[in-house]
Amino acid sequence: MSSAIADIVSADALDFAADGAFDVINPATGEVFAQAPQIGDKALDLVFATAQDAFQSWRRDEGVRRAALRAAADAVEKRADELVPVLTAEQGKPLNDALEEIGAAAAWLRYYAELEVPREVIQDDAVAYQEVVRKPLGVVAAITPWNFPLALASWKIAPALRAGNTVVLKPSPFTPLATLALGQVLRDVLPDGVLSVVTGRDPLGAAMVAHPVPRKVSFTGSTATGKKVAASAADDLKRVTLELGGNDPAIILPDVDVAAIAQDLFWSAFRNNGQVCLAVKRVYAHESIHAELVDALATIAATIKVDDGVVAGAQLGPINNRPQFARVSELVTDALGRGARAVTGGAPLDRPGYFYAPTILDHVDDGIRIVDEEQFGPVLPVMSYRDEADALARANRTNYGLTASIWSGDAERAFALATEVDSGQVTINSHGAGVRPNLPFGGHKWSGLGVENGPWGLYGFTELQVLAGPPRRK
Repeated sequence: MSSAIADIVSADALDFAADGAFDVINPATGEVFAQAPQIGDKALDLVFATAQDAFQSWRRDEGVRRAALRAAADAVEKRADELVPVLTAEQGKPLNDALEEIGAAAAWLRYYAELEVPREVIQDDAVAYQEVVRKPLGVVAAITPWNFPLALASWKIAPALRAGNTVVLKPSPFTPLATLALGQVLRDVLPDGVLSVVTGRDPLGAAMVAHPVPRKVSFTGSTATGKKVAASAADDLKRVTLELGGNDPAIILPDVDVAAIAQDLFWSAFRNNGQVCLAVKRVYAHESIHAELVDALATIAATIKVDDGVVAGAQLGPINNRPQFARVSELVTDALGRGARAVTGGAPLDRPGYFYAPTILDHVDDGIRIVDEEQFGPVLPVMSYRDEADALARANRTNYGLTASIWSGDAERAFALATEVDSGQVTINSHGAGVRPNLPFGGHKWSGLGVENGPWGLYGFTELQVLAGPPRRK
């Protein structure tokens, strides 16, 4: 364990005692390289009690909260160089991608620091006064995944704190260290108890959701786990926001310039090794351009440098963890056994770690697992369609509805088709371009409940109170 990582997980760096430790694996080697604290029930009780105490003062002064978020953004940017190697070591992404993620975390903190939230005065005249007030809920239990541990943490921390809540944050046990490091960075700018980071393997997440103190659970992760979170939170009528899985389609109309869109489409699917909830997971290309598009994507895939994230020039790193590596391998093997053709890739790389070759699959169709399920890895099936109605029907024939995209030389035609797609976001001639701090992000159907980001995301960390009475004007 490096001295920097040892400092992150040392007992002196935490406000509570751990009940042991668990191993953290570097996905580029498949070997243990550090340990993180395992938090038990007594420590969790202490953390939630501290957050509850801190809430009483934190909720009272919006100006203090905004100033603290500005200072938090500054601190993250200032210490990004300390966070980058930790994030790459445990997550696997190249150093440049880690730096970009940390920059996004700072941007979200700054956005919510500067967001103006107007008062909602309904009536203020000689007859009566009526105002809708948004009050913080209390303590928020935030649970984040392993693909973007810091960026997605900021999606929860920033609006929850701005609204006046306190937060207890649990990262994935596959990527605990960077979040612990983030917690250390923010200790210097946030009052005690306002943000606490707890780490551990299951059943820590379930214990957080079931705990009587938090009044809100904000969860990002798989649909299967999200259903369990919703069921558990219902016992105490906790509010929930669930950002869950996606099986996101890209519909390519026949009038596109294949050469012009191929790079953007490729990276819309393969960014972060395809480990992105909103990545393109399946492509429907018109039959007139299908073969050309497959060849263009395969040509790009064959040139990608896949390596340890610390290696100069690495464009993709390893898959983050062994279970996900096994799942991707299983889905590709199943597809190949059902007649799919791996135009490029189609197998793990012959080296230590969880490396998988970027894979373009042809001769695939709906009804096989790689198309019907969320693969969450560096694999892209490309299918052919004959008419737009067929493409839309197939794109919508899923339990998921997170994001989608339509690619066309006629943007207005694409916008018209976009309204027929059942997903929380549809972008034209790009994919995921609507993921910004000022726009709502959430899914339809099994892709989630509620939204994150923008004022809408902040409102999800509040409850309404109506103030009504006699005139207040003198």
